[in-house]
Amino acid sequence: MKLSNLARALACAAGALLALQSTAHAQGDWPNKPVRIIAIFAAGGSSDLVARQIAQHLSTHYKQQFIVENRVGAGGNIGVDFVAKAAPDGYTLALGTSGPLANNKWLYKPMPFDAEKDLTPIALVGEIPLVIAANPAVKAANLREFVALSKASANPLSISNPGKGTIGHLATEYLRINAGAKVTSVPYRGDAPAMTDAMAGVVDAVSTPVTALLPNIQAGKLTALAVASKARFPGLPNVPTATEQGIPLEATVWSAMVGPAGLPPHIVKSLNEEINRFTRSAEGKAKLAALGMVPLAATPAELSRLMSTESGKWKPVVEAAGITPD
Repeated sequence: MKLSNLARALACAAGALLALQSTAHAQGDWPNKPVRIIAIFAAGGSSDLVARQIAQHLSTHYKQQFIVENRVGAGGNIGVDFVAKAAPDGYTLALGTSGPLANNKWLYKPMPFDAEKDLTPIALVGEIPLVIAANPAVKAANLREFVALSKASANPLSISNPGKGTIGHLATEYLRINAGAKVTSVPYRGDAPAMTDAMAGVVDAVSTPVTALLPNIQAGKLTALAVASKARFPGLPNVPTATEQGIPLEATVWSAMVGPAGLPPHIVKSLNEEINRFTRSAEGKAKLAALGMVPLAATPAELSRLMSTESGKWKPVVEAAGITPD
């Protein structure tokens, strides 16, 4: 090899080595300052508390602060939109839920962001299943009997929910449209008033995530008719799923970490592995279970498919029922 060719080859090799070192250094640099995790619902709620548990774990692992910041409103859209419009540098993330990540696109017109185009799926965290529970005076021991009772009743049975467009509302409309139940959906402003009127007999039943209902179900103040998840809920092991009763209803509030579109793959991979490690650990499972959440884990690609599948599942229900948000 001529000297000039040798010099040129050495220069190219040196350049490539420097580029690799620069890339490795850049990847190893993250995070070198605090990372914000946007919690999309109010402080003190289950979604906020889950975000804080994850932030604490990530802070310990990365030896850098992960700070939870609450940006609430529009069914979670405001917080997720803030992240969708943030720089894709790994320093602004969101703990989103099934509403803004899948269902809200059919409820809010116009949506400020496109979840499938404007976000990077990072990691699935867990789900809180919906439970349908009845006032003890209602003569039904399970959801199958409740649907049959509604069909035989002169007037529709009433089911309260935490608000228009919530998963509790969607599940009730699913029963009416797909299971032929003769029911009326009664939206409230929150879990507590919806549950209180069900216990008082103002409405026949309530449809809402299990977290709010669990103590009163365990105390016998409400009769759990079904859990709307793939598997039975550990906190109510004797309550069958809707699917077990021949009603293929799956309705949960699932939570997932997302970032802006274009988030660097090495950051996505690192966060996915660490969040999955947390949700699969004994400590993580215990902490999330204490908040009424069933821990889950998934790859970014699996989370992306879940977002798309869930969106498609609820679209016909929203359209058939003409649901709009509060």
